Order: sequence, then C-alpha cells, then structure tokens
Amino acid sequence: MSIGALVREAEFGQSRADFTSKMSIALKKANETDYWLSLLNDTNYLNEKEYNSLDRDNTEVIKILISTIKTSKKNLKKIIIYYSLFTIH
Repeated sequence: MSIGALVREAEFGQSRADFTSKMSIALKKANETDYWLSLLNDTNYLNEKEYNSLDRDNTEVIKILISTIKTSKKNLKKIIIYYSLFTIH
C-alpha cells in the first residue's frame, strides 16, 4: 500500500488509535522510500538533481507524518486522561 493510500485510509479511521496506527504505517513506508531512494542514488539510477528533489520531498513527507503522529498521540492521551477522571471506579 502506498503512503498516500494509507493517509487517505487514516482519514476515515475507526478511532483515533486506528488513525495513529495507519499514519505510523505510512511513516514506515516513507522511511522505506528513503531507503529505496538512497539505493537508486548509490547505483546511479537517479542523477543527483533527481535524487535531491525526490529526497527533499520525501523528507518533508516524513516530517509531516512525524508531526501528525505526535499530535495524534498527545490528543489521544488527553482524551484518555479526561475520560478516566469521570469513570466510576
């Protein structure tokens, strides 16, 4: 599955945890893309200009995914704490 498809699927996640999980998988795919780009560069399949452009774009995607995941986890913790305050023990 592609990074874009995982992000789209996360948009309609069944829960915040599902959203975070799918975004985390998208991050893993972006990291895998980084590996493949490095390999293509090392074997001279891509010229330096192509590699730099693709690497820059992929790095930006990784940063966005990391930020999204961190925010989602932080918000999920807030919800858990909020509901735990009102749960009858």
